Amino acid sequence: MSPPPTLILIPAAGSSSRMRGGDKLLEQVDGTPQLARAATAALATGCPVAVTLRPDDAARTAVLAGLAVTLIPVPDAATGMSASLRRGAAACPPGHALMVLPADMPDIGAMDLGRMLAAQQVHPDRILRATGQDGRPGNPVLFPPRLVPRFADLTGDEGARRLLPGESLVPVVLPMRRALTDLDTPEDWATWRVMRDSPAPR
Repeated sequence: MSPPPTLILIPAAGSSSRMRGGDKLLEQVDGTPQLARAATAALATGCPVAVTLRPDDAARTAVLAGLAVTLIPVPDAATGMSASLRRGAAACPPGHALMVLPADMPDIGAMDLGRMLAAQQVHPDRILRATGQDGRPGNPVLFPPRLVPRFADLTGDEGARRLLPGESLVPVVLPMRRALTDLDTPEDWATWRVMRDSPAPR
């Protein structure tokens, strides 16, 4: 069985409320806003990429200007993560798998997404979930085409966890903590930058 084509969905319609006035997706990583960096990494795989946004979010829309991504407005974003997932899945072409890539994971790069897609070639009908090097489950998660219609039933802020019970997940190990590092607060970002800039032990 050959792997299906894949749409990479970046949910970016959240309010970033824990940043206390800042926006975690506009934080600079190597001179690039994190949201643009995530989108660029996704595009580097050659897969189509969609980004969900609040309709009035001019700042996040601006940092995606010039990138070949599909922007999906989410007017009901305040109801939780499920709103982004429902609308993103609705835009997924028939027969496509759906990889959900959180926008606030600065350690994830194109090579990591490539590992997910390589694993899909071996397990085209299974859920693939990235893990840390220690095996702890993280993100992104890749869903086969047969599960994409079920995103329409998601509610609230629980994400796609409702789709996992009864499924046999395939772990895809990413180096170090790349699959586990999501940054929600100013303190998270400050700690990450200190760790990232610290010299590696000899």
